[in-house]
Amino acid sequence: MRFTRFLLVGLTLAAFGALPAAAQQARPSPPATVTAKIDGADLKLDYSQPSMRGRKIWGDLVPFGGVWRTGANEATTLTLSKAIVIGGKDLPAGKYTLWTQPEADGSAQLIVNKQTGQWGTDYDKSQDLFRVDLKREALPQPVELFVMNIEPAAGGGVLKMAWEKTQYSVAFTVKK
Repeated sequence: MRFTRFLLVGLTLAAFGALPAAAQQARPSPPATVTAKIDGADLKLDYSQPSMRGRKIWGDLVPFGGVWRTGANEATTLTLSKAIVIGGKDLPAGKYTLWTQPEADGSAQLIVNKQTGQWGTDYDKSQDLFRVDLKREALPQPVELFVMNIEPAAGGGVLKMAWEKTQYSVAFTVKK
């Protein structure tokens, strides 16, 4: 009886001890967080970083004319402590999801959506606040891991995303 109880307790502890290791297994597209303080506003991006892994990205993995989750896994979120003007559109303080629609001519739009908490393929167009045009820049070297950034710039900041040999960006200012 004592041996059986000891065995049962040992197996239970071993099973629970394995949980953290399983939970910590690397995702193919790891999560990333970017934070910035621009003109007194706290900005935070939460997204996942897919890799090229030898694949063609724009027009293939990310089809032209379709809405892309702007990363991988869960929908990418932008959290703002103060209102901003991004691409000429007012965006109140709060939390939003960001989507991207690339086109075959190289242009792309950033879609700001008010729905949050969804998986990255659960896009609901009826929840869109607005769309803004992104500036496209060809990069001299390929970027293997999708990356987003928030950088200070004259009069405010710039939201940037780069993957493969393309960088998209849009400027913003913090509302006073």
